[in-house]
Amino acid sequence: MVSADTARNIVGIIGNIISFCLFISPAPTFYKIWKKGSVEQFSPIPYLATLLNCMLWVFYGLPIVHPNSLLVVTINGTGFVLEAIYLSMYFLYSTKEQRLRALKFLVAELVFMVIVVIVVLTTAHTHSKRTLIVGVLCVIFGACMYASPLSVMKLVIETKSVKYMPFYLSLANFLNGICWTAYALIRFDIFITIPNGLGALFGAVQLILYGCYYRSTPEDDEKPKAEVQLPTTISSRPPGGRADGHTGALR
Repeated sequence: MVSADTARNIVGIIGNIISFCLFISPAPTFYKIWKKGSVEQFSPIPYLATLLNCMLWVFYGLPIVHPNSLLVVTINGTGFVLEAIYLSMYFLYSTKEQRLRALKFLVAELVFMVIVVIVVLTTAHTHSKRTLIVGVLCVIFGACMYASPLSVMKLVIETKSVKYMPFYLSLANFLNGICWTAYALIRFDIFITIPNGLGALFGAVQLILYGCYYRSTPEDDEKPKAEVQLPTTISSRPPGGRADGHTGALR
């Protein structure tokens, strides 16, 4: 008989692998940016949102906040590093105006994160209180990111075309949500369950829509000018901005 801890670790490792694939998905976009030497009209918002989401989840998973959550820390720590690399490239190849605009968001996020850390560590002196405060913040930001595909799903219904909603990205997000929801349910964690449960639900709806409208999508549709930005669980789900296939991951 497999113990609950062993099952949870296995599911968490699978979730780490799927989430890593989602975090690495923007790599082709930044390869194009590097080749062209310009970010053109690409928006940094999805990467800034995912960076903040990863920081919150790393903090949540630390032993001083929520013990026994190492797999949450590993994938979101990896996501943080990758998002930092993406943003570094953005700053390198953006115009001065684009750079300053993105820098304002980045500074605001860092200030917010510092305030959260200071308030939590100085005012909450038990794991349960710290888990509650940071967990609520993770749920709020995670829910906002998971709501981001709603506009894309509306577009699919209106146009009866799935060209703006890549199948494999929708499938990966669905599986990612399922994995992390299962991880959270094995040793119940409401703060991981809610955002990833929403991710699994939205992923399932996207797959249903894909099945409904795949045949009605014109074969001669041009390649979309912007690829869909879908959310990534336990980690991130970037809200808005120009989508380029990036999804975030952990819960």
